[in-house]
Amino acid sequence: MSDAQPHLYLVDGSSYIFRAYHRLPPLTNRHGMNVGAVYGYTAMLWKLAEGLSRADGPTHLAVILDKGSSSFRNEMYDQYKAHRPPTPEDLVPQLPLIRVATRAFSIPCIEEAGLEADDIIACYVTEAAKRGWKVTVVSSDKDLMQLIDDDKSIDMLDTMNDRKIDRSYVIEKFGVPPEQLGDVLALMGDSVDNVPGVPGIGPKTASQLIQEHGSLEAVLAAAPDIKKPKLRQNLIEHADNARLSRELVRLVCEMNLPEPLDALEMKNIPEEPLREFLLDQGWKTLLNRMVGQGARPSEGERPALAPIPAGPGDPEPISVDRGAYVTIADAGTLAQWIAEARTQGRVAIDLQGDGGHGLSEGLAGVSLALAPGRAAYVPLGHGGGDLLSEGPAQLRLAEGLALLKPLLEDDSVLKIGHNLKEPLKLLSDQGIRVAAAEDVMLASFALDSGRFGHGLDELVKRHFEHECLPLKAVCGTGQKAIRFGDAAIAAATEYAAENADMVWRLWHRLEHRLAAEHATRVYRLVDLPLVPVVGAMERDGIKVDRAYLAELSETFATETARLEEKIYEAAGGPFTIGSPQQLGGVLYDRLGLKGGRKGKSGAYSTDQSELERLEAEGVEVARLVLDWRLLTKLRVTYTDALQAQIDPRSNRVHTRYALAAAQTGRLSSNDPNLQNIPIRTEIGARIRNAFIAEEGFSLLSADYGQIELRLAAHFADVPQLKEAFARGDDIHTITAREVFGDDGKDSRNKAKTINFAILYGISAFGLAGRMGIGRDEAKAMIDRYFERFPGIKDYISTTLSQVRECGFSETLFGRKTHFPNIRSGVMNLRQSAERAAINAPIQGTSADIIKRAMVKMPAALAAAGLTRTRMLLQVHDELVFEVPQGDEERAAAVIRDVMASAAEPVVTLTVPLSVEVGWGANWGVAH
Repeated sequence: MSDAQPHLYLVDGSSYIFRAYHRLPPLTNRHGMNVGAVYGYTAMLWKLAEGLSRADGPTHLAVILDKGSSSFRNEMYDQYKAHRPPTPEDLVPQLPLIRVATRAFSIPCIEEAGLEADDIIACYVTEAAKRGWKVTVVSSDKDLMQLIDDDKSIDMLDTMNDRKIDRSYVIEKFGVPPEQLGDVLALMGDSVDNVPGVPGIGPKTASQLIQEHGSLEAVLAAAPDIKKPKLRQNLIEHADNARLSRELVRLVCEMNLPEPLDALEMKNIPEEPLREFLLDQGWKTLLNRMVGQGARPSEGERPALAPIPAGPGDPEPISVDRGAYVTIADAGTLAQWIAEARTQGRVAIDLQGDGGHGLSEGLAGVSLALAPGRAAYVPLGHGGGDLLSEGPAQLRLAEGLALLKPLLEDDSVLKIGHNLKEPLKLLSDQGIRVAAAEDVMLASFALDSGRFGHGLDELVKRHFEHECLPLKAVCGTGQKAIRFGDAAIAAATEYAAENADMVWRLWHRLEHRLAAEHATRVYRLVDLPLVPVVGAMERDGIKVDRAYLAELSETFATETARLEEKIYEAAGGPFTIGSPQQLGGVLYDRLGLKGGRKGKSGAYSTDQSELERLEAEGVEVARLVLDWRLLTKLRVTYTDALQAQIDPRSNRVHTRYALAAAQTGRLSSNDPNLQNIPIRTEIGARIRNAFIAEEGFSLLSADYGQIELRLAAHFADVPQLKEAFARGDDIHTITAREVFGDDGKDSRNKAKTINFAILYGISAFGLAGRMGIGRDEAKAMIDRYFERFPGIKDYISTTLSQVRECGFSETLFGRKTHFPNIRSGVMNLRQSAERAAINAPIQGTSADIIKRAMVKMPAALAAAGLTRTRMLLQVHDELVFEVPQGDEERAAAVIRDVMASAAEPVVTLTVPLSVEVGWGANWGVAH
């Protein structure tokens, strides 16, 4: 390093990632993986790193990321960031690749469990300032503005607006210098991070109070003398919240640095591994840029500008004239469109809700498409009128639906939609039973699962290189956003008609592929007929005991407090239990335990597997912390949250199922997510006890027994396992005898772990960590397992070979799961794909079977006269029903028979499927 003053750049990685995600449309790499955020992030990071050549550019550079969703602040205030929406589904798979991109630049990527990125940045800023370095924080986050100093050695850079943020900027924006900004933030609070602040105090008032009194404590001390009654009252009543907020926004500045400052030095943008990364992604523009900078392939290597294989199916760029779309505002015109749809035998449809929550708030209109570019919007519920006018010209809702009903119910006319579950539910509520429907989303899911997402905008971008008109262009954003039902008809027509137009075009692009790529069976026999079934389940919901939940929340809070005292006693003193860094220090420094694993930051790992290893060794603190973590998570996720999710109209909870989310075909549930309730544990049963039957009914649970192990025996054709299942023997006992030579309790538990671990492609290292044993011992167990069950080893080898060759795995029903990274040059991405590929045929077939059971169930129950029995939930391998009391035995027999034979006649299994059935007043008893 030269004698010039070092200049440290610290990049707020989360800010970069989300800006890249929201600024760029969905993009796919050459493997077909959605990488829009990765591409944008890479381009932004490159632009920043190019500043190395400038006199004022960085000499040292690091990207700082958040390690997890919780930090020590959650211990201070359990509602901290509680209302933040989850990371977008299509962004989650891109996050590991973003870390790979960062390392491809040879830029340190720093994250620390228990600390937020802001705190890590603050620690580096503090240490660099002590050394006399210049520091630039690349972010526009107001919390980080507290770090700016008055001698211009610490500033910020907003790269999105190409704006420098210094002391004068903070004063201009907030009315106070950086050192007083924390007091302003404490008073005004933060709705995004759920920092409470003081009600009624916004940025302007907070700034005025701090300017006048100098500090938060001075403001609170002067509160009784403030003249404005409401302000005075709020400051007095919420003083504790203000002080709590001050601590929540205070940045930690004195923690040990995960990486030394000198390790952050940047000398240039390396040709390798950056070039390898860009080649693997297939990003020609950035490769061109690299060539322009003088980077050249080594002798014998592939040229940087060589043709790069495209993903599945080349895009077909289209040109769209939104001005050609038609608004249908009278019965005569609508009748003409309906007649044309009947004549040609197909029509694309899309429904528009009148509010901000999809179709849950009612119907604003229906859009139709009859050919590419020939689409129309039928407004049925638009406002816009006032006391002196009648509002926009449109058909009345009842009149429009009456005209559309015969078309929608005509099974000779194909209705094509995207994500039809919600439209079919709404139309069903209006007395319309749609016949002969096709779902573009599910067709895409059957064809391209694992390659990219299946939202309409992403599919249009992927297949047509076209960007749909965004909803915000019609309704606006933020506080000025309006309901779709209040949007101008002309703008609504462009948006809604384009959606129907794109659905039409997508169906005609995907339809021929279903047969050509052997996806028809899973699409038509498994996924498509499930749509109305799941819609009915969502509409019915399940009753929840609010009083029991409230009581359970209090119980969990009491038990959590009791556990905390026990943890402190076992640990030799108090510490922040939710801080992985402090917990690691307690376990391996204070208590002197052996075998701790340190990450790159130097902190000990305290993740689930590590604590389970210590628990197995008899470490009391580890056992207690695991219990504490579980109780805390269940209280926040279920006992507290479920009370707020009870629909006041039905007094039931209505979870929502995603039909095209999990790439193996499993359904996933949200609002609430019922997949994460612990299975077959006492504490899981306590949560399930809150789900109750209506008066006069019972809840019945039907659960497949060890279905994935049974399917593994079928796939791998393992005689011992198939015979054991046929006899009804305990499979884990059989495995224990084969692998360990005895079936004692300890051997059976080990066998159970191995049985499931093998199916998920676990390595000797992974099994060693899970069982708390040495790697050599774990490898010996795996070797013995494969020796006794060679069919399993052959299945794994054959599956991986097939996936490497063709890029996808396949279930018994023909469902393909694509693995774009199976041949990736990035080792961790490739290994992750290999592990998933081993399990995908088994887990996917399991998902197909339970879906088949759900599809067949309504007709079977009706045929048995059980018309009042309703299927309410699907969780993992379990179905939950509400059954009239007295009908439980009959219902159980029908349900067991349907589930046990669900694969037939499409697939014939060589192992029987076992179904365990129970019932009672609540789910906990039934399960």
